[in-house]
Amino acid sequence: LDAHSRDISLKLVNFKVTDVNHFEWQSQLRFEWREAEGDCFIMIVDAEFRYGFEYIGNGARLVITPLTDRIYVTATQALKLCMGCAPAGPAGTGKTETTKDLGAMLAKCIYVFNCAPEMDYKSMGDIWKGLGASGAWGCFDEFNRLIAEVLSVCSTQYKAVLDSIVAKRKTFVLEG
Repeated sequence: LDAHSRDISLKLVNFKVTDVNHFEWQSQLRFEWREAEGDCFIMIVDAEFRYGFEYIGNGARLVITPLTDRIYVTATQALKLCMGCAPAGPAGTGKTETTKDLGAMLAKCIYVFNCAPEMDYKSMGDIWKGLGASGAWGCFDEFNRLIAEVLSVCSTQYKAVLDSIVAKRKTFVLEG
């Protein structure tokens, strides 16, 4: 983290960033305590999130690279728009770890589910219900291993969850 901070500081100096609206500054996770609201906020580009206050332990941190920064910007923009995010790339490149690290930075509880062909729409529905009830994030590893029929129902279930979030409903019905 110290090396990343050093690199970002050098980058800001090299780009001669003097304005808080400059993209190189805006694209960093920034934390701010707002006395009027009595809460901590995390900003990145034009997305803003309340700090989740979910302490999951003082685990090892991810080595932050320029690619990590880009994923943070992309994922937080998707979150702002109430959409999902599906990092793609070869196995072992840190997609799951980066997602978990972003969750830790926002202090959100995140559960990782290793998908398998044996999972059916009912088990996926139970996962959506649990995530929806708790407000936690879900990270679905090997999502492509689900069979086509389950993926089809699962996409409908996921859309129902997202539609409810967008509509700010307190309750909703999820089939499955």
